[in-house]
Amino acid sequence: MNAPRAVKVEVSNPPPVAPEADGRRRRSQDSRARIVQAMLELVHAGETSPAAELVADRAKVGLRTVFRHFNDMDSLYREMSAVIEAELQGIISQPFRSADWRGRMVELVQRRAGVYERIAPFRRAGDIHRQRSQVLAADHARFVALGREILRRESPPELLRDKARFEALDMLLSFDAWNRLRRDQGLSPRRAVEALEIAVSSLIEAD
Repeated sequence: MNAPRAVKVEVSNPPPVAPEADGRRRRSQDSRARIVQAMLELVHAGETSPAAELVADRAKVGLRTVFRHFNDMDSLYREMSAVIEAELQGIISQPFRSADWRGRMVELVQRRAGVYERIAPFRRAGDIHRQRSQVLAADHARFVALGREILRRESPPELLRDKARFEALDMLLSFDAWNRLRRDQGLSPRRAVEALEIAVSSLIEAD
């Protein structure tokens, strides 16, 4: 899995300012971008609870600079989540290849496998802190709601009327199911996809 790409900070066209003030602003924007990137890299490397000191060291900024840009670690998680969400939107919005809803359900397994593998370190870190972070709790709720909405959008009316089957499919396509197969059952990504494809195909073919 590739490391997260560097954060790109876009600078709009501001009104003319003194060169010294403009230089300070650019340095501030650069520091903020490096702090977010450091957080992404640390979590991606397995640091589920990176301390502010560790973030500062990785970003090569002072600890006071970290807290000047982010009042607390929740603010830093919020910024990190925004970067990850922006990266995933391109994957989520890709059109399906199959014209048949059953084929699209199998595609959902494959598509979400790629998404889950990419965000797994961040989701696992978020799960640790979610109970005491409103930011992470809201991010989790939004992620779950988005997955359900995509499933609802691609489901035919007969499946939507079958509440139990719909909920079972939603569970099979969740990050929790993927995480169980990958971590607790020790399956490779390919084997995990195969297991979920079998389960989903059996469910959607059931009378």
